[in-house]
Amino acid sequence: MALFGSDTEKQVKKESAESEPAWQGAGQEVGLKIWRIVKFEVTEWPEEDYGKFYGGDSYIVLNTYKKDEDAERLDYDLHFWIGNASTQDEYCTVAYKTVELDTFLDDAAIQHREVHGQESEKFRSLFPGGIEVMEGGAESGFRHVEPEEYKPRLLLFSGKGTNISVKEVPLSQSRLSSNDVFILDMGLQIIQWNGSESSPFERNKAATYCQKLEGEHSGASAETVDQDSISQSHMFHQTLVDEDEEDMTNDTGNGSKGLYKVSDADGSIGFEKIKEPGDISMEDLDPADVFVLDAGCECFVWVGSNASPTEKHNGFGYAHRHLVGTNHCLVPITVIKEGQQCPEFENAMAA
Repeated sequence: MALFGSDTEKQVKKESAESEPAWQGAGQEVGLKIWRIVKFEVTEWPEEDYGKFYGGDSYIVLNTYKKDEDAERLDYDLHFWIGNASTQDEYCTVAYKTVELDTFLDDAAIQHREVHGQESEKFRSLFPGGIEVMEGGAESGFRHVEPEEYKPRLLLFSGKGTNISVKEVPLSQSRLSSNDVFILDMGLQIIQWNGSESSPFERNKAATYCQKLEGEHSGASAETVDQDSISQSHMFHQTLVDEDEEDMTNDTGNGSKGLYKVSDADGSIGFEKIKEPGDISMEDLDPADVFVLDAGCECFVWVGSNASPTEKHNGFGYAHRHLVGTNHCLVPITVIKEGQQCPEFENAMAA
């Protein structure tokens, strides 16, 4: 433990990160790069599938950009995305590999945890065409699926403006909403259901997706129906089951919100709440410690430049364990190192 946090330990971690083949060339130029965790290994995700994710998998998403077009310096947002059916082993692997990639980038990245269905606006903005989440995992694929063998699936198209996300939802009548658009994909029969209050952007996104499915499924035909004119005897409604589904809520109850400090000043690592919402400012942050800000809809870990190795190592873990005990456990977590600029964090501190 004597070497923990030392220059020697940092060099060992750097050399280990450089030995990962997947990181070679990562972060060298502006753009997006995505990897998927497959059997504990980091595998490159094809560019044509960017924006598509399997709920049974975990992914690493690196956005390399310049805050100023004329600047030489590159900046990084490093997200790891957890599918709702991803295993604990995959969660641990993707979190570890994300830290490793940050090490490869000389600790220059701002790290973000993203969970299926609770993605941050920053993450969603990386995919102008929307996010598409499908059932399954690494053992299945987007291609080579025969329509005749298709298991019916219901796709939800929802969002604001042009930022429309696509995700698979249970085949249930209770999932239908007049504010959204749905596609019932039965392989050879594809039905687009337009909610009466859905937006033109949602309808256009779904129509484009229907055309894509027709191209992929030989012999398939698509039909568009409107909520106000379709009968309950239509195949669309007959295929769906009539049962209630419990939706995951993002209730951000005030009890757990506030600023917490991770510190080992008394010789043992501790986690305590130091400020309530509305009474928090940037002056509360001490470079000698690590702080966790629970903002309800998002959680932030701020790492002081003079924090001990133990505090730095435990900040994310404490944030995760804290959220597990709340009613908003799946909200995004962002890790910021002192000196890094993160407008979302600064706005949350001032709220």
